[in-house]
Amino acid sequence: MDSSQDPAAPGDGPSRARTAVPLLLALAATLAYGLLGSQQWRNLVSPSWDLGIFTQLARAYGEFGAPIVPIKGDEVNLLGDHFHPILVLLAPVWWAWPSGEALLWVQALLLGVSAIPLTRLAIDRLGPALGSLAGAAYAFSFGLQAAADVQFHEVAFAVPLLAFSLTCLLRERIAACALWAAPLVLVKEDLGLTVAVLGAVIALRFASHRREGLGLASWGIGWFVLSTFVILPMLNTAGQYDYTDNLGSPLEVLWPPLKWMTVGMLLLAAGVIGARSPVIWMMVPTLAWRFTGTVEFYWDWYWHYNAVLIPIALAALLDALGDRRSGRAAAWLRTDAPRPGRAVRVTAVAATAAVTLVLGSSMPLLDLARPEKWELTWRAAPAQAALDAVPDGSVLAADITLLAQAVPDHDVQWMHGPNQRVPDCVLADRYAFSWGGSFPEDPAQWAQERWGAEYATVLDEGGFIVACQG
Repeated sequence: MDSSQDPAAPGDGPSRARTAVPLLLALAATLAYGLLGSQQWRNLVSPSWDLGIFTQLARAYGEFGAPIVPIKGDEVNLLGDHFHPILVLLAPVWWAWPSGEALLWVQALLLGVSAIPLTRLAIDRLGPALGSLAGAAYAFSFGLQAAADVQFHEVAFAVPLLAFSLTCLLRERIAACALWAAPLVLVKEDLGLTVAVLGAVIALRFASHRREGLGLASWGIGWFVLSTFVILPMLNTAGQYDYTDNLGSPLEVLWPPLKWMTVGMLLLAAGVIGARSPVIWMMVPTLAWRFTGTVEFYWDWYWHYNAVLIPIALAALLDALGDRRSGRAAAWLRTDAPRPGRAVRVTAVAATAAVTLVLGSSMPLLDLARPEKWELTWRAAPAQAALDAVPDGSVLAADITLLAQAVPDHDVQWMHGPNQRVPDCVLADRYAFSWGGSFPEDPAQWAQERWGAEYATVLDEGGFIVACQG
């Protein structure tokens, strides 16, 4: 293609859209996801115990200790639960801002930054208008919104690593691609298989880089085996990999239909045409363990499990739609297929936006536009009073609502966990979903029966009850 026929082509000088749009999208996404996290924090929204767990891990690293997380159980090393040593990077965050809310902003930043390389690549390949739309569809995709809504998880670190790695792959900068992909094995054990598939794609697609591809594949498989079958059992209190029991029969991988809906949404995120890019194969390891799993949360479009698949979807889309500068596109292992026509390109990019937009009012970021969501919940003051009623440094058993908020000043364990050590105080929330609708009439008596120590109620306000020994 003659770049003189395309005034927006990068070869004609710096493109204003190429420079500004990726940064603006990254800033907008970071602010949106960060504000969503702060809104949840103010409103005491706790979809699970995970934020409390990772807050306790950040505190342990910040205090130069092993990631011992009593919320999971007595003396539980979280590196025996999932293999995520990259989370040691949270230590400086804890020094600057020792709060679970800080982790929500870290995740927001990681998700936001991931939009920069992919959006810039999209603009280079598709032009300013279509490329910017693809970048925006990615930055506010259902997968990233769901991940932000269910609060911090280690996979947030994988999203920018994948984005930068896949951008380098499509720019045929193979060494940089491998360097960005290599740390994924330190984010979560199963991502070693994702890295291995990326290595296989490189080896099959680029004959001149077969050695690098095979090396990356070996790196991924090696770390998957080492972390899953050696490191995790060694650091696990039960001497095993905890999630083997969550795997069902491979015969159930195609059922129930909810799994097909998730696959369909991911294909739409890849503009459907992205299915003919070998990059899409990188979704297979994640979908395989999810769909053979017996946990229903694994199968849905919601939660954080699709976050690592969204960068793959956009990269596959851009690969299949081709490059306006060369006129070539990918088709399976070919890189010299004719570039699809404009109607196909527009339809494919529109599909990536439509799959999120069709979810409508269920999208978490819409809460930012709802004034009532910014009003301080009536339970905020009682919640703070409950935390203040527990002496600093106490061993505290709490349910999910204030689990993360209690971590900075207390030695926290989950009230419904397997812990045998006797807490100094218990903090119960009458409205917490973790009680399953069977909140005890007298939490102090419940704690006495649970741990064999005498407790007296010291606060009962706004649904929060605090009972302490002596």
